[in-house]
Amino acid sequence: MNRELEYMFIECARVWIPDAEEVWKSAELTKDYKNGDPSLQLMLEDGTSLEHKLDPKTKNLPYLRNPDILVGENDLTALSYLHEPAVLHNLKVRFVDSKLIYTYCGIVLVAINPYETLPIYGSDIINAYSGQNMGDMDPHIFAVAEEAYKQMARDERNQSIIVSGESGAGKTVSAKYAMRYFATVSGSASEANVEEKVLASNPIMEAIGNAKTTRNDNSSRFGKYIEIGFDTRFRIIGANMRTYLLEKSRVVFQADEERNYHIFYQLCASSHLPEFKTLKLSSANDFLYTRQGRSPVIDGVDDTKELCTTRNAFTLLGINESYQMGLFQVLAAILHLGNVEIKDRDSDSSVIPPNNRHLTAFCDLVGVTYQDMSQWLCHRKLKTATETYIKTIPRLQATNARDALSKHIYAKLFNWIVEHVNKALITNVKQHSFIGVLDIYGFETFEINSFEQFCINYANEKLQQQFNMHVFKLEQEEYMKEQIPWTLIDFYDNQPCINLIEAKMGVLDLLDEECKMPKGSDDSWAQKLYNTHLKTCSLFEKPRMSNRAFIIQHFADKVEYQCDGFLAKNKDTVNEEQINVLKASKKFDLLVELFQDEEKATSPTGQVQGTGGRTRLSIKPDKSREKSSKEHKKTVGCQFRNSLQMLMETLNATTPHYVRCIKPNDFKLAFTFDPKRAVQQLRACGVLETIRISAAGFPSRWTYQEFFSRYRVLMKQKDVLPDKKMTCRNVLEKLVQDQDKYQFGKTKIFFRAGQVAYLEKLRADKLRAACIRIQKTIRCWLARKKYLRKRSAAITIQRYTRGYQARCLAKFMRRTQAATIIQKYQRMYVEKKRYRQKQAAALAMQTILRAYMARQKYQALLREHKAVIIQKRVRGWLARCWYKRCLVSIVYLQCCIRRMRARRELKKLKIEARSVEHFKKLNKGMENKIMQLQRRIDEQSKENRTVNERLIGLESSYTAETERMRGDLNRLRGVEEEAKNKTNQVTSLLEELERLRKELSATQQEKKTIEDWAQTYRDEMEKMVSELKDQNGSLKKEKDDLNRLIQEQSQQMTEKMARAIAQETQQLETDLNEERSRYQNLLTEHLRLEEKYDDLKEEMVSSNVSKPGHRRTDSTHSSNESEYTYNSEYAELEEGSRAAEDVTRGIDTSLTLKLQKRLTELEQEKQSLRNELENKEEQFQRARARDDAEFKKARGAELEYESLKRQELESENKKLKHNLAEMRQSLLGDAAAGAGAPGSPAYKVLLEQLNASCEELDVRKEEVLILRSQLVSQKEAMHHKDEKETMTEPSVYAEDVSKLKDADELKQACIGLKDTNRLLEHQVQTQRRTYENEVEALRGELQNVKEENNRQQQLLAQNLQLPPEARIEASLQHEITRLTNENLDLMEQLEKQDRTIRKLKKQLKVYSKRIGEMGAGQTEGQTSPGQMVEEPIHPVNIPRREKDFQGMLEYKKEDELKLVKNLILELKPRGVAVNLIPGLPAYILFMCLRHADYVNDDQKVRTLLTSTINSIKKILKKRGDDFETVSFWLANTCRFLHCLKQYSGDEAFMKHNTSRQNEHCLSNFDLAEYRQVISDLAIQIYQQLIKCMENILQPMIVSGMLEHETIQGVSGVKPTGLRKRTSSIADEGTYTLDSILRQLSAFHSTMCQHGTDPELIKQVVKQQFYIIGAVTLNNLLLRKDMCSWSKGMQIRYNVSQLEEWLRDKGLMTCGAKETLEPLIQAAQLLQVKKKTDEDAEAICSMCLALTTAQIVKVLNLYTPVNEFEERVSVAFIRTIQTRLRDRCESPQLLMDTKMIYPVTFPFSPSSLALETIQIPSSLNLAFLTRV
Repeated sequence: MNRELEYMFIECARVWIPDAEEVWKSAELTKDYKNGDPSLQLMLEDGTSLEHKLDPKTKNLPYLRNPDILVGENDLTALSYLHEPAVLHNLKVRFVDSKLIYTYCGIVLVAINPYETLPIYGSDIINAYSGQNMGDMDPHIFAVAEEAYKQMARDERNQSIIVSGESGAGKTVSAKYAMRYFATVSGSASEANVEEKVLASNPIMEAIGNAKTTRNDNSSRFGKYIEIGFDTRFRIIGANMRTYLLEKSRVVFQADEERNYHIFYQLCASSHLPEFKTLKLSSANDFLYTRQGRSPVIDGVDDTKELCTTRNAFTLLGINESYQMGLFQVLAAILHLGNVEIKDRDSDSSVIPPNNRHLTAFCDLVGVTYQDMSQWLCHRKLKTATETYIKTIPRLQATNARDALSKHIYAKLFNWIVEHVNKALITNVKQHSFIGVLDIYGFETFEINSFEQFCINYANEKLQQQFNMHVFKLEQEEYMKEQIPWTLIDFYDNQPCINLIEAKMGVLDLLDEECKMPKGSDDSWAQKLYNTHLKTCSLFEKPRMSNRAFIIQHFADKVEYQCDGFLAKNKDTVNEEQINVLKASKKFDLLVELFQDEEKATSPTGQVQGTGGRTRLSIKPDKSREKSSKEHKKTVGCQFRNSLQMLMETLNATTPHYVRCIKPNDFKLAFTFDPKRAVQQLRACGVLETIRISAAGFPSRWTYQEFFSRYRVLMKQKDVLPDKKMTCRNVLEKLVQDQDKYQFGKTKIFFRAGQVAYLEKLRADKLRAACIRIQKTIRCWLARKKYLRKRSAAITIQRYTRGYQARCLAKFMRRTQAATIIQKYQRMYVEKKRYRQKQAAALAMQTILRAYMARQKYQALLREHKAVIIQKRVRGWLARCWYKRCLVSIVYLQCCIRRMRARRELKKLKIEARSVEHFKKLNKGMENKIMQLQRRIDEQSKENRTVNERLIGLESSYTAETERMRGDLNRLRGVEEEAKNKTNQVTSLLEELERLRKELSATQQEKKTIEDWAQTYRDEMEKMVSELKDQNGSLKKEKDDLNRLIQEQSQQMTEKMARAIAQETQQLETDLNEERSRYQNLLTEHLRLEEKYDDLKEEMVSSNVSKPGHRRTDSTHSSNESEYTYNSEYAELEEGSRAAEDVTRGIDTSLTLKLQKRLTELEQEKQSLRNELENKEEQFQRARARDDAEFKKARGAELEYESLKRQELESENKKLKHNLAEMRQSLLGDAAAGAGAPGSPAYKVLLEQLNASCEELDVRKEEVLILRSQLVSQKEAMHHKDEKETMTEPSVYAEDVSKLKDADELKQACIGLKDTNRLLEHQVQTQRRTYENEVEALRGELQNVKEENNRQQQLLAQNLQLPPEARIEASLQHEITRLTNENLDLMEQLEKQDRTIRKLKKQLKVYSKRIGEMGAGQTEGQTSPGQMVEEPIHPVNIPRREKDFQGMLEYKKEDELKLVKNLILELKPRGVAVNLIPGLPAYILFMCLRHADYVNDDQKVRTLLTSTINSIKKILKKRGDDFETVSFWLANTCRFLHCLKQYSGDEAFMKHNTSRQNEHCLSNFDLAEYRQVISDLAIQIYQQLIKCMENILQPMIVSGMLEHETIQGVSGVKPTGLRKRTSSIADEGTYTLDSILRQLSAFHSTMCQHGTDPELIKQVVKQQFYIIGAVTLNNLLLRKDMCSWSKGMQIRYNVSQLEEWLRDKGLMTCGAKETLEPLIQAAQLLQVKKKTDEDAEAICSMCLALTTAQIVKVLNLYTPVNEFEERVSVAFIRTIQTRLRDRCESPQLLMDTKMIYPVTFPFSPSSLALETIQIPSSLNLAFLTRV
């Protein structure tokens, strides 16, 4: 021990020291401890140094901290050091850091209230915990419930779940979730929905029994024990509830920040509803009983909605509306009663004012008189032996009596509701076992503790004693099982405290005795307690400062109780007269019912043992009234003690399971941990006592294999022996010297507290030393590798540098030599250029001078000539101007004179116009004046003509004279000008010479300037050229960049479009899969209802064995609907129920109606979903076809066109060659002699071809006409047979029409002939119109031929003008084109006609068969000659190709049952799959169906299909758990479905058929509806196959994928607690990954042997891998011990093995790998770094298949296995949550393991010929005949 202490208490060791604020504080040793040191040198976590002094007496060292790898364990008993600080710290780490509220502590589940809604109680979590061992998953209330349920089923023993804790700790919620688990997992034994009723009782009990307190918004103010009953199949059949100690005082009083019971506030919040108007309620603040706490509202709670929930629960439990309104009336009356104001009359009496509205409302609601109630509220009756007195009471007593009455009414109402709830939960089925859930108050201590706290703590003392005994018993059993020496462990026994309370002369006994005393009081009772127990019992104390209180030392703490009110609460008295007044109510029956047991004796809880092996509520009157009265006077304490005793007896008779609820803080803050409050509750609830008992023995337990695997590093090679047990013994003896520190059991090694930590430290030190050595070696290797890399790099740099220098020198020498040569040639070029410039300049000067002189001379001559012309033009212009001016002046002068004369005349006329006489003259002589004016006009016109003639003569003479004078003037001017020019010529020449000299000098200077400018310009141009080149290069670069950008943008656009198309396609596929999934889920629901219906039918059959009745068989009923069997089965059920009505009276008929209604709804929904599914599939197909067409068009339509053209031309190649040869001969033979004439050979060839086509067309038309005539004859025969069927006598069929007996028959025959004539006339007219149309078409074709002939003649004429070779080539080319087009047209027409003919033939064949069969059916068995005459009506039916068909099997109708029995019911799949062809039963059934179709027997087709489907369902129901059987019939059902499609005659399914297979198509019946039925059956079989595989794989997945170490030694085994986990070491019965792979291979090989379609196999494998991934991930998310780095490596390796299996089977493209993506990402998440923001970003981008909840859960659960790993910080997890908060995803944590992908059955035609199938004799089908 000293060695271990010296080894553990060393520098850097961490310990726990007490602290006033945090209870315990962590510190680290700064100096080694040596034995005898008085103190320890410590440093706190905040860096503060501290000297911790040891107790000089005990020398006890502080508690050591556990290693970090043990912190946060699921089970507190797994901790190496078991003490209070370790427990507190572990709970805090799990609760605050990991957000885990559940923790195991041995057999106890510790539940901390998170004050937040967590997503860990869904149906997916329930399914994950169902069937699991309690230690295999993370702690959860569901794990405790599953353990209780499993032990009940396994041990045949009743169970109990004890949920305890103080108010606000979450007891009620935990109990509620436990009951929800039972209701979900077990279901109910009937359709009465018992589990729903059990859950519906919760809102009712919460409404009437829960209230808001300062510690809890929904605190249960009563205790309850719910027994959930189960039948022999462990399904819920009912429940029963017991209640304990309702807090009645809350009805009349509430402390601050508290409320009354919820139901009162719900009623007040709903007072506005119409049905509650009569209650006369208002706001809760208006009533005394609901406003005292001053907190009428709870945040986040809607009381109106809560009342709706309560009312719905009442309705579900069978409490009708009238009773509910009665309950609400009673509750409203209590509120009104509390508002009744009582006033003082004097000091000894009181009075209620008249017409008090609240008392009036109370009396109206309960149906009593106002006078009686007001009388007895203020008076009381005293009885003596002889007389009865009525005495007034003061106001205080009256108020107390009013409150007592309110409490009494509420208590009666509470009990009545509990009673009726129990009645609703009781069923007639015998109870086999039960699970009890005890939701009871925890240990309570307040500043003022009264009678209620005393009873609560008394109950907790009893429960703690039972708990201690149970824990002690389990420890003892474990040690005895392992054969370890057992020594008694000293644990706290609270029996003395219980004796103090309940023993004779105990607290309760003295209280009851004091209650019987006439003048008993609380003070006298307290004195009796002091006198009796103060000196005799050490657990009883008296407060120093009080004589009205006492202290009891409970197991949790000391509690001081105030004696005030103990006697009153214990008596629980109420005024008897007030009760009598209420009993006298005649208007309110419910109130009378509440108080009818006032005179009846009942047990304290109202519970008696009922029939059926269950406990239920009942009320029994006793035999004598006196005894009842006596029993009624039992005190509350006595009743509570008796009920508690009954509870303890029940618990002792069951196997208990403990849930301890902890309240983390008093402020209801989410995930906030208060250490003081937590420690107080841990001490009170017994968790620490459990730890102490475990620590006193051997708390740490390892199996030998786990110990060897964990501490293999501490062993040397020589220590390892073949026997693991001996190896462990030898190693432990060397490592731990003290033999008392461990014990060897049969299968385990037991360690005392602290030993595992010691071993872990040794292991960590060994690993650390190994790590240092590995690091040293690795660093050496890395340093040497770095040195060699640097040396190699230096040598390489030197080599390249020297080479570079040498290349530079050689380059310099080459450049020097090149420069010398360039200089030589440059100088030579400069000199040569200078000489050539000078020579060119001299020549240029000479040229310029000479040219200049010539130009000057030419310019002088040109100027002279132009001057003469100018003079001539100017002189003419001047003359014309003078003439125009003269003319204008003359005209102007004339105008002025005429204007003057006109003005004078106008003035004169105006004067005349003003005179009256003038007007008269004008009026009288108007005609004369007009004539005068006319004559004047004529005279003026003559004058004008004369003047014009004169003007013209003058103008001509003037013009001639002007021209003569102009010529003379010009001649004179020319002479004068010539003289002047000759005079000035000499002077101008001299001036020109001088000017030329000046210009020469200027030119020379300008030349020099130009040369300078040219040189500058050349330099600038060279510079500009270089700049342009640079700019051109940059532009090219920009162009390339732009081109690249355009290409990238186009590529991005293409990718974007492709992504958009892919997304749209994916969305369509998703919608289609969702619709398929919904449809297939409906099929599953329908199948479940059918199975339930069959079970009910079997039960009815078994109950009707004594009275058998006639029942219809399945063969008499068939239908084409998918639910074709339901109606007949339902009819059978109705017949059976009517035949055995007396026997089956107890069966609920509402079930049948409910099933029928539900099935009808499912049928309608199924049909709508089917239609919607078809629409979705059509949309999907259209979208896919559109996309494919676009892609194909984009790929190259031209290539496809060329290919099509080549294929079409190949078929006519020979014919074209022949036609071309004939055309060539005819054209070459007579090319010049009218080759295109009508009589020419070319014309004849064309005409012959046209005639051949016409003949072929005529042949086709004749065939069509023949077929039509046959159709007419068939119809006539049908008419005749219809007429014959209307006759009654058989002999009438052979008689002539003239012999008919009745005129009506003649009339009918005449009508039939008329109809026939009309039909024939219609056919003739139709044929005539068709003929005329064809003639017109032929005429049009002939006209086209003529036009073509003319065009050919024109082309020939044109070709004759060409050379012979070109002529022949052009003609041939044209002819080839024309013939090709004609050939294509004719081929299209011919194909259309062939299709039409085939269609008509097929229809005619169908009609002829039906008519023939009808005729055969009518004439069968008749041999009269008259009947034989009718046979020639069907001449077309004699030659039939169908006689040559093979591949049909004929059987008799009576052999149908034998066929189904031998081929389906009694067939062994193994023999068929191994020895025969795959799908043989399907082929045989289809061949039988083909024969039934061939003989046109619809009844036979229906019965065969119905029998086949029913038989397959029957065999699946019988052997549905056998994978081989289900796989076999899935393959055969699919093959049968494919055969129905392949031989249906639809072109879509006939593409891959051979011609022989096409001849085998069904001819008479369209079985499309049956194909849908069989498809539904295949879906059901597929789902059954998936369930079968899931049942087989489920036990293997967790063990093989998670628990088994595929890579041995990677993951170490951590210490575990009492809840042992499954070992990762493979034992004989443990599943491994190889087991899963072998099972998958077995599945695959079985399906391949059965001939399952490859596409269907892919879907099955995808579903298998989804199940594996989902189950593995769900367990990973619910198991903290599996979330480690090494486990992530194991998972990734296992997934790689699964992928390798997929590659071996060729199934990588089936989508199975994608289903494992969430698991792969979870494994990667376990292995990646989890520290920095970059790591967070990488995790967010990597884990796309995981939800945010799953990522955060994995990070919270991540647990280091070794000390070298680090935990994930809370800050990092918050960073992840911040980055992922924008994700739109479901908050669901677990994957849905029950999800099944929608299955499709792609069409897979068979190449097998039906006629080649041979039936083996082993099938016993000799009665089948091949056709």
